Amino acid sequence: GLDPRVVSRTRFQELKTALEKAGLSIKNIIQNPVDVVWENRPAPPHNAARLLEERFSGEGSPAKLERLRAEMEKEETDVHILTKLDSIAWLFNIRGTDIPYNPVVIAYAVIERDKAHLFIDPGKLTDSSRRILETCVKIYPYEKLEEAIQPLAEKKNRFWLDPDSTSQWMADMAGSQGDILYKSSPVELFKAVKNPTELKGMSDAHIRDGAAVVRFLSWLEKAVAKEHVTETSASRRLERFRTDNEFFQGLSFTTISSYGDHGAVVHYSPSSETDRPLKPEGIYLIDSGGQYSDGTTDITRTISLGGVTEEQRDIFTRILKGVIGLTTTVFPKGTVGKQLDTLARLSLWQIGLNYLHGTGHGIGHFLNVHEGPQAISYYKCTGVPFEPGMVTSIEPAYYREGDFGMRIENVVRVIRKDDLSGEQGDFYGFETLTLCPIDRALIEEKLLCAGELEWLNRYLRRVFETLAPVLDKEDAAWLKKATHPIRSMVSHFTF
Repeated sequence: GLDPRVVSRTRFQELKTALEKAGLSIKNIIQNPVDVVWENRPAPPHNAARLLEERFSGEGSPAKLERLRAEMEKEETDVHILTKLDSIAWLFNIRGTDIPYNPVVIAYAVIERDKAHLFIDPGKLTDSSRRILETCVKIYPYEKLEEAIQPLAEKKNRFWLDPDSTSQWMADMAGSQGDILYKSSPVELFKAVKNPTELKGMSDAHIRDGAAVVRFLSWLEKAVAKEHVTETSASRRLERFRTDNEFFQGLSFTTISSYGDHGAVVHYSPSSETDRPLKPEGIYLIDSGGQYSDGTTDITRTISLGGVTEEQRDIFTRILKGVIGLTTTVFPKGTVGKQLDTLARLSLWQIGLNYLHGTGHGIGHFLNVHEGPQAISYYKCTGVPFEPGMVTSIEPAYYREGDFGMRIENVVRVIRKDDLSGEQGDFYGFETLTLCPIDRALIEEKLLCAGELEWLNRYLRRVFETLAPVLDKEDAAWLKKATHPIRSMVSHFTF
């Protein structure tokens, strides 16, 4: 037996098919036994929600609902149910703190051709927020969802459900007397393709965030030699620098602050049991990000604290070549991430190395730092083509268990290449949003070709010219040193 409330329609069908092959069937349970024995269960979060102003969102909820209803009309559906919290947050321009690091609110949404229903703890909304929302959606208590769906099913409406995010319980209710279209929600693509206001906000957020990371790296270089710095204290120091930024709302995920062999643990996070001091030797990896009212960031930098080996420099440079190769590629409309993934891995493959995770994930606009539907991966890819306005990470890596880990992560946006688009349709490329130096102490210059060196120096120059004006004198001086052109290209650029 299983609880259909906690299993998606897709997963339910997979289990059903597998069990039927063995002559077995699934029985839905009415009461989850975990709920029966769970003592002192925490109450659901009751955190206040806020509305994201249109100066940040770039589009009001009525216009978003109109777009959604146009898609419903095309598919000849009457009711669309949203269960993904980031989709609901995007559609109604709501943000909250119900889920750590993800600025969403626990809710359901039911959209009809002529009306919309939001199921949420009403105590989370201020009177002014409620008045604004009620111009386009009717608000109900969260627990009233079942009462609302049953009458809609009885009217034999045609429902549109996303099978990957809709529970089997909800599918059973909607399908009791109604017809169902199982298809990914159009809100997923709407949300992924950022509008001009969102893109401007993402760019601005990355400038402020880049300045915070530069302040951190400038501090780290001095502190490791003179102070007692640990993985945890370093992580907290970076968070303090981010807190100084305008529109900062919190971190976008638990910071991965990893020294030495901890860097080989992909999603390592220091605890009181594992926290270790940083010494002026070895490799330090920090993967972090911030949530801002105008955007979300995600950046990884690998830092030499001293005494790195020739092999480590070779591997790091191959990771950098992967970043450059993927960032500078151009591709025709209709291309999916799986077709591009090899570009980030090729140089590592040439020496028999690889990394066992995807190369890139979508990133939300003051929403989840991991967002679909697009991705860059040959392990698992949805097959959704890139479109201008999408924002994604590029993060090739290498991990040697028990020794070290390396990763470079930049966030990029998809752009149309006007100079290449024409006779054979549109061509796209990437534009980097992340602004932060790449540790030259880990770069083996002879492995970079002229084109790669040119890209790197242009990037470093852009980092300096953009961030130096917002830094104090000491940090700007550190940045100038960290972004000085690599020797092979000095004649091409001057500050």
